[in-house]
Amino acid sequence: MMPDPIPAATLILMREGPHADALPEILMVERGAALAFLGGAMVFPGGRVDPGDYSLTPADHSDPEDAAGRVAAIRETIEEVGLGVGLSPSPDATTLAGLRMTMAAGMPFADALAAHGLAIDTRALTPFARWCPEHVPVRRFDARFYLASIAREASSPAIDGAETVGACWMTARDALTQADSGAIRIIFPTRRTLERLALYRDFRSATADARAWPIRRIIPFQVERDGVPFLCIPDDLGYPITAEPVASAKRG
Repeated sequence: MMPDPIPAATLILMREGPHADALPEILMVERGAALAFLGGAMVFPGGRVDPGDYSLTPADHSDPEDAAGRVAAIRETIEEVGLGVGLSPSPDATTLAGLRMTMAAGMPFADALAAHGLAIDTRALTPFARWCPEHVPVRRFDARFYLASIAREASSPAIDGAETVGACWMTARDALTQADSGAIRIIFPTRRTLERLALYRDFRSATADARAWPIRRIIPFQVERDGVPFLCIPDDLGYPITAEPVASAKRG
């Protein structure tokens, strides 16, 4: 029997390229090699939804689970790479560093925000997808993916050195090229996401496309085509590639 999925959230953080004609860049983080889940893989910032995240959800939000996911994505991005997206007012570097230190010392996120005069602005995040693979035998996540942008001058990551041991900005196309060459390791949901992100010329087109497709759980499934097993996802959720041979699909 598959375990119940753990609520989680992921932030796809985008910034403008270095010049006007450049493609947008995506923040990718490298998980510590010794971690039991996705050790050594390149992923987007994110993690579990904590109980405390629900206390920061707007009372009038139509979907409390979505709201808590947005809070978790914001919190995890601060913890892992020291970047503050979805905070109001937008903090300067000193305030953001102080917030992160307070959180690292064990203060609950809600209390740390209040201590630094900050609040959550969940409107800064746009829902993008929701992945819930069923193949993981021990740890299964129901991960909500969100899009957000950050100014290039405020986008230098500072890794936590624990779960996250590296972080870099690259275009989605470059990330796929590096994965194909073996320079980085990405798993099936990350590859499908990068293929979709590679279609966008800028953040505006990314958010417009995200709003054009429904958000529902993506549970990859296996089918056989001409005797070859493929790992597939639905073809009505905006992904340009929806199948990959099981033999090449990296699932964990």
